[in-house]
Amino acid sequence: MKIFIVFYSMYGHVYRLAEAVALGSREVKGADVELKQVPETLSTEILTKMGAVETKKAFAKVPVCNVEELAEADAIIFGTPTRFGNMCGQMRQFFDATGGLWAKGTLIGKVGSVFTSSATQHGGQESTILTFHVTLLHHGMVIVGLPYSFKSQMRVDEITGGSPYGTSTIAGGEGERMPTRNELEAARFQGKHVAAIASKLAK
Repeated sequence: MKIFIVFYSMYGHVYRLAEAVALGSREVKGADVELKQVPETLSTEILTKMGAVETKKAFAKVPVCNVEELAEADAIIFGTPTRFGNMCGQMRQFFDATGGLWAKGTLIGKVGSVFTSSATQHGGQESTILTFHVTLLHHGMVIVGLPYSFKSQMRVDEITGGSPYGTSTIAGGEGERMPTRNELEAARFQGKHVAAIASKLAK
């Protein structure tokens, strides 16, 4: 059973979550888990001006995914930062190239799940995941979120991301806040949950 975690990250927040998702997925027996990132669409010059060149070096080793590879997976867990309440442009461009897969019904019946990051507590985390789900539904994927059996998404003793739609983190206005222990645990839980459902479907 093959699990892909396909993400875009600029400053490392989504990548941190992706690593935790991978840890959780690997807890399920028989799960072959691979991290992949979508192609960058911004020039090095622009990334330098945005202060992202150094942060992206941390996950430069992660292979870039091409759309044809998605056919190999039993489940795909997508990670994206929010951009005005939607997936980022890099992820959108990646999906805009999946028309051939859609025409063949390649992704029908595969498990799909989403996690995200935003700068602020109310920066569009839920809308990003929900609008991302629309794309997955057009591909016929079976959507899995973060169930309330992960009870720590209901805690009120600290500011934390996470909803029944999927794991999320808050990066802060300058990107100074990295995922908390609770948010990483949510990501790990989501990865394990998705892999467990994919395993059942595979059987």
